[in-house]
Amino acid sequence: MTELHYLSLSEICRRTKSGALSATSVVEHMLNRISDLEPRLKAFETILAEEALVQAETLDKKKADGAPLGLLHGAPIVLKDLLFTKGIRTTGGMRVHKDYEPTYDATVVSRLRDAGGIFLGKVKLTEGAYGEHHPDVEAPLNPWGKDLWTGVSSSGSGVSVAAGMAHGAIGTDTGGSIRFPSACCGIVGIKPTYSRVSRYGGFVLADSLDHFGPMVRCVEDGARMLQVMAGYDPNDVTSSREPVPSYWSNLSSDLAGVRIGVDRAYLESGIDSEVISNVDQVLQRCAELGCEIVEVVVPDRQDLVNRWVVTCGVECALAHSHTYPSRQKDYGESLSQLISFGRERATAMEYASLEQQRLQFRVGMETVLSSVDAVITPVMPIAMPTLGWIDADPRQRDGAPLLSFTAPFDYSGHPTITLPSASGKDGLPNSFQLVGRLFGEKRLIEIAREIEKDLGFRRPPE
Repeated sequence: MTELHYLSLSEICRRTKSGALSATSVVEHMLNRISDLEPRLKAFETILAEEALVQAETLDKKKADGAPLGLLHGAPIVLKDLLFTKGIRTTGGMRVHKDYEPTYDATVVSRLRDAGGIFLGKVKLTEGAYGEHHPDVEAPLNPWGKDLWTGVSSSGSGVSVAAGMAHGAIGTDTGGSIRFPSACCGIVGIKPTYSRVSRYGGFVLADSLDHFGPMVRCVEDGARMLQVMAGYDPNDVTSSREPVPSYWSNLSSDLAGVRIGVDRAYLESGIDSEVISNVDQVLQRCAELGCEIVEVVVPDRQDLVNRWVVTCGVECALAHSHTYPSRQKDYGESLSQLISFGRERATAMEYASLEQQRLQFRVGMETVLSSVDAVITPVMPIAMPTLGWIDADPRQRDGAPLLSFTAPFDYSGHPTITLPSASGKDGLPNSFQLVGRLFGEKRLIEIAREIEKDLGFRRPPE
């Protein structure tokens, strides 16, 4: 039988609702798991042992009293440490905020708790959700190998879920930070449509690019979490009133007639052969399942990729204006350079030009997606980056070509799902990305769930 820590989040919820497991026993098991692995993997900023046990006991009492139970009843979740959590230290990976205790919860935190989610802890991220961990922070280690990249910036989220220290996590994505850690750690990541999930109550990297989404081990779990997270929030001025469909129930089980778009030029330009081969294998399996593979042309996005740092830098500088440059000495080099670039070097003309290109790309992608159900792309140009590859050129963290398949969809706001696929060299995870229509998460989830049945989560070595 699968160990409790590697059961799906959905299965945990089913068992705690049925009474087969108590929420308290689940939390106790997970805290022991964290105690065993955390000294090696270093994923957590704060472990919320006492708080999690109190949450679990409250849920068990609700169950005993016959009270209505939420969709995430008993689900052990970790929060990226930029999400405000009332009375609990929230650092954003920044030493400048190392002692900050919010007086209120982020909207997604409130929604997850109200739905029965249990918070095991706050997990690490790169400084300010940008390219590198602060020099004072010991970075998480990839459970697949200590020399492998964990991805930015939701590093702790990816590591904790892949290693079975949590059943789900919240990540954020500005240039690829749900998708990179999901790909590197071999898990599922959903970047919803921009404005689908409230961003109220969190440290900002770049306001017009930031997305919040679930990171999990299977598509059903992501659908369940997204169901709780999505929906209008009056506290977020960018929040959409678009109705929220049922993501997790009544999912289609038939891919016959589903149209998957692929841009061969986009797929193969400057990409490792292993990455191309992996996508081709996925496409072949999709065709066997009844999908129609359609050649498409993804709109021009190169300027968005090459100059993503302009948009990110300007908006980041604005977000940090209360502490930078007044507390510059408390910042690490990477984030400091980004903010300085946004304040001093990026121009209004550059920023405005990118906003025009953003609109053109968004409209162009919607046109492409009007004729197909999803577009398939890689997540990264190489299958599994090593720390050596990243460190050899730190610009890889925040520039082309690494951002080629991620940043354009932060600009356009289109939803994506990252899925693990056939094992790569040495048994390491491989990955791919499905891109859907704006507010088309439901269809993406349906397609991904069927493809996933042949692929699925693989455990990293213990």
